[in-house]
Amino acid sequence: MRTSGRLKDRTPDHVTQFSIRADLHTDTETTLNRRHASLLLGAFALSVANISFAEGYPDKPIKLVVPYPPGASTDSLGRLVGQAISERLGQPVVVDNRAGASGNIGTEYVARQPADGYTFGVGTDATHAANTHLVANPPFDPIRDFTPLALAAINPIILVVNPAVPAENLKELIEGVRAGKIKGSFGSSGTGSPHHLAGELLKSRTGAPFVHVAYRGGGPAVNDLLGNQVPMVFSSLITVLQHIKAGKLRAIAVTSAQRYEGLPDVPTIAETLEGFDVPSWLAFFGPAGMPADVSTRLSGEIVKALKNPEIAAKLNTAGLVVVAGGGDELREMQKRDFELKGRIIRDADVKQQ
Repeated sequence: MRTSGRLKDRTPDHVTQFSIRADLHTDTETTLNRRHASLLLGAFALSVANISFAEGYPDKPIKLVVPYPPGASTDSLGRLVGQAISERLGQPVVVDNRAGASGNIGTEYVARQPADGYTFGVGTDATHAANTHLVANPPFDPIRDFTPLALAAINPIILVVNPAVPAENLKELIEGVRAGKIKGSFGSSGTGSPHHLAGELLKSRTGAPFVHVAYRGGGPAVNDLLGNQVPMVFSSLITVLQHIKAGKLRAIAVTSAQRYEGLPDVPTIAETLEGFDVPSWLAFFGPAGMPADVSTRLSGEIVKALKNPEIAAKLNTAGLVVVAGGGDELREMQKRDFELKGRIIRDADVKQQ
């Protein structure tokens, strides 16, 4: 009985202690399970929301901003790509030309729009590499304020003259300007544009008295060149190619390190001035902070459009060298060119007008 009593006394304590621990374990496990379930449900809900957003994009018209006037190379590129992705996405892509301030007006507009994929823009080495070196307080940061979407093409720059100018090549042109026989005024699409910077580099490399004349876009500059109101223009090839082929303008040289395949007889400036190389490129950017699924979708559609044989052929024929690179490739190109154009601007002491 005594042993039985000891067992009787101990059993309740043991069972009670076990029960308490079991209850604590059960409560803790239940709490953890509930938290885990809540996290899983939250993640699932977010995933569903993202999937729904990606699958539902786009469900309204998209605006494609071109920060230059109609007729420029950016406009031609924007309209071709815009039409192609409109057909693929099943929504209108409205091209909005917002020219001014060397492309800054339209570019700033893109930077200020909601990052929802319904507004994106054409960008160049001017708007996204050079322009912010020209002003004390730039209206946007070309790197931080944008989402790189696609590197579209290299835009060859060419020096062209009116046929009335007595120069058949770059050497004769430089000698004529130095001697005062040829007026040294050269037009470009705007202050700080790659076309302008090419002219400033030519001036510094030769010591000839070249003088820059800024226009609001490449189209107006070429119109004055055709009318012989300015003797020469550094222009995007796409803007003047038809005039060169028609004999209305004379091609002197391209600013890139290699000749353009479409005009194999036109030399590079580097063939006369070693090391001369001023590149230009066109690309597509959205506002900073775009959802990854939306930017990936839009970037992919742009690249597919650029790789379309019909579109690529039109752009190549018009003078653009199609790259069709994605956002990462564009990001690297932009970083390198931002530094290059900055050096040219500082060395030439170029100021925004």
